Amino acid sequence: MGFTRRQVLLGSLAAAGGVLLTGCGEGTEADQGGGTAAGDGFPVTIEHEFGTTTIERPPQRVVSIGYTDHDAILALGVPVAGVRFWYGEPIQPWAVQAVQQTGSQPEVLNMSTPEPEKIAALQPDLIIGIYSDLEQASYDTISRIAPTVAAPAGFSDYGVPWQDATRYTGRALGRSEQAERLVADLEARFTAARDANPQWAGREVAVGTRGADQLSIFSSQDPRSRFFTTLGFVVPPRFDELTGSSFYAELSFEQANELDRDLLVWDQVSFTPGGRATIEADPLISRLAASRERRSIFLEGSTEVAFAWQTVLSLPAVLDGVVPLIEQALPKV
Repeated sequence: MGFTRRQVLLGSLAAAGGVLLTGCGEGTEADQGGGTAAGDGFPVTIEHEFGTTTIERPPQRVVSIGYTDHDAILALGVPVAGVRFWYGEPIQPWAVQAVQQTGSQPEVLNMSTPEPEKIAALQPDLIIGIYSDLEQASYDTISRIAPTVAAPAGFSDYGVPWQDATRYTGRALGRSEQAERLVADLEARFTAARDANPQWAGREVAVGTRGADQLSIFSSQDPRSRFFTTLGFVVPPRFDELTGSSFYAELSFEQANELDRDLLVWDQVSFTPGGRATIEADPLISRLAASRERRSIFLEGSTEVAFAWQTVLSLPAVLDGVVPLIEQALPKV
């Protein structure tokens, strides 16, 4: 399957009985908890960027049309009937145990955009598309197949934090208390890493990629940038000026100085022609202070893949792989 530049940067892609869609209105602001519910019972009403979705009973066949949404579903102990292929393995190593524990046998949906026919063939009673490219017209069609939960309002495309995505999914599945525990446990790991490294607080970070003919940086709302801000770093306001409403911005090689921050993170190294060696040999990049002073880190191999996912299941592996790299680049004084 080929990839567009946008797909690479992402990471950078007939209703069964039991659950009924009872309302769909104009998009309204959703709270961070992802809608309203009486405890963990049903019905559950979820507000999202395209309106509201009411789920009457616990879903039995959940289809994930977000590139990474199945991780939260599985983490909450719910089987997944279908997953949307992104790249690599549709079920990554950190999710294998959860697949086995839930008894999931997910069908893999190969689709560059959500295709109603493929989704309907799985007879879902709930569709979740948070980390996806749903648009209003597509949502209107898909939500006629089964109740469909889109991303909450107020975030840029692919910009919903993993905490919100986990809580939001938990509300839709009637498992909000379990979702809160998952979030609290993982946030505690971030807190421990941040507290152990106070030298990171307030330092500027740039998360970037190098393609064949351009560079890219990620906005402060992109989950990859948020990983580092959760550890105490800050994203320069300049990045949001450059990215605008998108999650990333392309830069010419002559703009490489934009990447020269306290910590320079090279993401998606495997998508760079020639890999890390190409980046390190680039004369415009090698002259940056972050490069010369070894304040650059490279996300490669399994760490690169886990970092792209940014889910409640993948992030423990990211912390294990990335924190030692940062500690080496920015050691305690």
